[in-house]
Amino acid sequence: MTKADTYLVVFIAVVSAVLWFLPTGFENPDLKRNTLREKGVVISVDDSELKRVGLVLTGEQNMELEILSGRYKGRRVSATNFLMGQMSYDKLFREGDKVLTVLRVDGENGEIVNARAAEMYRLDVEVTLFVLFGLFLVGFARWTGFRALLSFVFTALVIWKVLIPLFLKGVPPLPVAYLVVMVTTTVIMLLITGFSRKGAVALSGALGGVTLTTILTMAFGAWFRVPGTVRDFSEMLLYSGFFSLNLTGIFLSGIVISAAGAVMDMAMDIAAAQAEIVEKSPHIGRRELIFSGFSVGHVVIGTMTTTLLFAYSGSFTFVLMVFMAQGMPMEYIFNISHVSAEILLTLVGSFGLVLVAPVTAVLGGLMYK
Repeated sequence: MTKADTYLVVFIAVVSAVLWFLPTGFENPDLKRNTLREKGVVISVDDSELKRVGLVLTGEQNMELEILSGRYKGRRVSATNFLMGQMSYDKLFREGDKVLTVLRVDGENGEIVNARAAEMYRLDVEVTLFVLFGLFLVGFARWTGFRALLSFVFTALVIWKVLIPLFLKGVPPLPVAYLVVMVTTTVIMLLITGFSRKGAVALSGALGGVTLTTILTMAFGAWFRVPGTVRDFSEMLLYSGFFSLNLTGIFLSGIVISAAGAVMDMAMDIAAAQAEIVEKSPHIGRRELIFSGFSVGHVVIGTMTTTLLFAYSGSFTFVLMVFMAQGMPMEYIFNISHVSAEILLTLVGSFGLVLVAPVTAVLGGLMYK
């Protein structure tokens, strides 16, 4: 690893630290002034006020909680869990459950006015899972694994601290998404490969693939005419006061972001394969090297396109089950906005993969030789 690669790792680590503390501009101090969110555990549960209506429960679930964090740690409070008859939002707690407890506090005397169990407390498990992921990644790939973990953290912070706030501020979503993907792709590639010829080939192919995917998204997105409201929580943004948001543009931006990872994988696979060929056979001709890249691309495309189909359709299983259970004909199903959105997402991502393979192979032949 060269000094330039080391400086890059340090620079990205510093930038990630700055992003961690960077305010998004949408912080709401009023939510923390008289309201605390602490970890708690359910001591006892009273379900006598619950009523079953068909498949759902409605009413109030009364509980006694013990606070496990913050200045009220060790305090026991009575809390209420309201069930509205919506299975996707309602939570049913049991004794011993760790819960996210919302405490309303009197600003004058500091006493707890009201307590509510808002959600299952999952932060401990999430942190544990991330630590295990990081340990296994670094343990298996060593220094490369550490750089991959750093790129993971950097990308997550850029999405949360830069991309999402810009979307909320009404900045045109597709250009923002394109620029963010280009920057993060560049950082990821350089962190993994360093300032090397292999990195240059993979980066060039990936950036070309992202550009082609963005163009395809704009073209076919206009033809499909899928509204951005097909995504969950999109209407909630409008009801929250963000009336001027371009929801369709944000939806199309999601296609570019979703396809970027697969495009990077394809470009890196071909670039790494060509680098290995050049290292083992230094006298190979440019034309032969390009066709070798094509051969690798043929195999990888065969599995990657199906991988995208699995990835995108896996989260859409329930919708497809509902349509099939109702006996809807296929020509009707394929015209429904929710299904058309997934088709657009899958096919544009797969199309981007097909295009990035020959582009990377040709660039590799030109740059390696």
